[in-house]
Amino acid sequence: MTPAAAPEHDGTDDQHGQDGQDGQHGQHGHDEDGYRGAATVEVDGTSYAVDVVLLGHFEPLDGRYHWYGRVAAHAGLDAALGGAKRPARVTTPAGVADGELSDVDPWGRYRLAGVSTPPFAVESADTPAPVVVGAV
Repeated sequence: MTPAAAPEHDGTDDQHGQDGQDGQHGQHGHDEDGYRGAATVEVDGTSYAVDVVLLGHFEPLDGRYHWYGRVAAHAGLDAALGGAKRPARVTTPAGVADGELSDVDPWGRYRLAGVSTPPFAVESADTPAPVVVGAV
């Protein structure tokens, strides 16, 4: 059986950009930042020019920023990884971050995820403001 064309959705469980029933954004009740466009993914010292769809949010349970998404199918990257999980460095016009490539889907798109500073600009209202000790 041949899979249908790759969906426009990035493969994550969130419904980015749609209001949930509770009036919040997405299924998880938090806003998400993101990036869609050209990127460079470096794996084992080799760089690949790819297209990515990335989302992210501040996770209050662990106090860290989590980002994730998919890398568009790329023959050279797939030949190098062969479906295996690998650490990777991703570079976009807005930044650089270390993450992990894993979970190739039926359309040849690898999942890319990381924790901490993402490779894109963050404007989420969920990111807490700094706490000033002694402020009135």
